[in-house]
Amino acid sequence: MTTTLPADPVQVAGLRDRVDAALSEFLDHQEQRYRAMPVDPAGQVQWQEAISTLRAFLAGGKRLRPAFCYWGWRGAGGDPDDDGVISAAAALELLHAFALIHDDIIDASDTRRGAPSLHRRHAELHRRSGLRGSPELFGTSVALLLGDLCLAWYHELLGAGGLAPHRYREAAPVVSQQLSELVLGQYLDVAGEARPAQSVDGATTVIHYKTAKYTVERPLHLGGILAGASPQLLEGYSDYAMPLGEAFQLRDDVLGAFGDARVTGKPVGDDLRDRKATVLLAITRRRASGAQLRALDELFGDAVGDAEVARLQEIIADSGALAECERRIAERTRTAREALAALPVPAQARSVLEGLLAAATERAR
Repeated sequence: MTTTLPADPVQVAGLRDRVDAALSEFLDHQEQRYRAMPVDPAGQVQWQEAISTLRAFLAGGKRLRPAFCYWGWRGAGGDPDDDGVISAAAALELLHAFALIHDDIIDASDTRRGAPSLHRRHAELHRRSGLRGSPELFGTSVALLLGDLCLAWYHELLGAGGLAPHRYREAAPVVSQQLSELVLGQYLDVAGEARPAQSVDGATTVIHYKTAKYTVERPLHLGGILAGASPQLLEGYSDYAMPLGEAFQLRDDVLGAFGDARVTGKPVGDDLRDRKATVLLAITRRRASGAQLRALDELFGDAVGDAEVARLQEIIADSGALAECERRIAERTRTAREALAALPVPAQARSVLEGLLAAATERAR
């Protein structure tokens, strides 16, 4: 018997709309809470702008982390109509916003989701408004603070759902671990990019912490623990999550080097322009001939423009690294699918987790 997979697995059970509504209601609450905060009498600095900026930023995104959280809950027998888990799932979008805003600063990224990154947007606002000081420092400072605000609000919304207090206490270690793993993964990423060349094993370690655990495993664990999941089920979630998370990031590596800007929301070859220490690039260096290695070093020696991106793409493909990365994606996806088949979860949860697997790994260029 086959199960028809949902066209949009994130929208099953109205999840996307429920998460969006929870975020909107939470931001409305913050506006009401700080309504009495004084404003600049000259009208140049308004605290409401912080919330409106984050409201727009949070409107984008695939909502994958809330989906894994919710279906981790459902897989453990959680009530589909309980809005307590929706608050926890929506809170993960605030954590993700924190991570993205800070990540864009670290990577000096110009765009995010097809729009200027927050630090670039506020630097330009500084210039247009004729404010004092450095536009770049202003933009970076504002973005850092907005990211910090998202992190504070993540913790607030996480516990606002009215679930049994002991469930939140049981989930506290996973909440702490997820944040620590995210930051340490980012640290390893920064350290790797500072080296002349990142090893395949080193780059893979980064994605285990920065993506696989953060994006898939810990959201599944959070939802499962809030529903009272057994240790055996949580272990099964890990068996599914870790290879899936690696495949998800490898797909991002391919998109970051070859993806269409209309799909990725970033310029073509953006990871190559930023010299990101991806697994794809580490595989390229491992497989490249002496001449190709010299060409890589020369191409990365100066500013990477369109011509350099095209040549780098050619070397990645000719070295066999692109094909190897695609094989790794297929292997990790197969392993995750086998682990999913062994999970003792209801049929609908299994179907949606299969749909999420496909959504995470089969994104088109």
